[in-house]
Amino acid sequence: MSGTKHFTEPWDDYELIDAGGGKKLERWGEIITIRPEMQAYFHSGIPFDQWKKMAHWEFTEKKANKGVWKALKKNSPSTWDVSYGRLVFKLEITSNKHLGLFPEQKTNWEFIEDHLSSEEKFLNLFAYTGASSCVARHLGSDTYHLDSVKPIISWAKQNMEKSRIMNIRWVHEDALKFVGREQKRGNTYKAIQMDPPAWGIGAKGEKWKLEDKIDELLAATSAILDENGFLILNTYSPSVDQETLKELMSIYFHNRTSFVKSLHMKTTSGKHLYFGELARVY
Repeated sequence: MSGTKHFTEPWDDYELIDAGGGKKLERWGEIITIRPEMQAYFHSGIPFDQWKKMAHWEFTEKKANKGVWKALKKNSPSTWDVSYGRLVFKLEITSNKHLGLFPEQKTNWEFIEDHLSSEEKFLNLFAYTGASSCVARHLGSDTYHLDSVKPIISWAKQNMEKSRIMNIRWVHEDALKFVGREQKRGNTYKAIQMDPPAWGIGAKGEKWKLEDKIDELLAATSAILDENGFLILNTYSPSVDQETLKELMSIYFHNRTSFVKSLHMKTTSGKHLYFGELARVY
């Protein structure tokens, strides 16, 4: 695949309608939201007054990703479900701008569907509400879902139940500590996905920044990845750019095929929106 960009696509229950002016307009099933988006530094394709007529909810950021949601239509639901194939994910208005799903990850769900087989082991690190875990488990894989935040694991369990699948293995732990123990135990995985935040807090309140941990993360996961397995990594930190990722891939996966590109999605209005860096080893 040529170029430095990789585009992910919408689906029936998700549409990136427009972006611009530091915001994005999205449709989740039948519900439309307006959220802040720092990468939408260009002009929107649709005037903002039209956005407000279309949207059910708008998030106003106050500080550090915290803020308030305002209902723009009467009886707008604060929680609802969307589907991806036969999987079902719960969305919810929260105290931050996130709703419980990162739709740009659809390209990775498709990659998992194309490359993971039944009963193969899949490890989802920084797994959030478990969309990739549900995709992998639906395929019949032996799926391990790890996150350091208990309420988020509970949300992921709801998604598993709504999707009518069973037996995802839940791990409430710091990612690096778990991977280190798996290496000592001699355990390996056919597939590993990581979607670490730019900064994070571990299961016991440990603070860390991605740029300080990315080398250690890739070194650790390379040690537990099967020789014929694949790894997916998403980053959304300005301190971890494509060149850094390419260098790390060449160090820890020097004998493997690797892919490093910026992740984008096109809006229905014709804009391009950036969603961080995407790296794969396969």
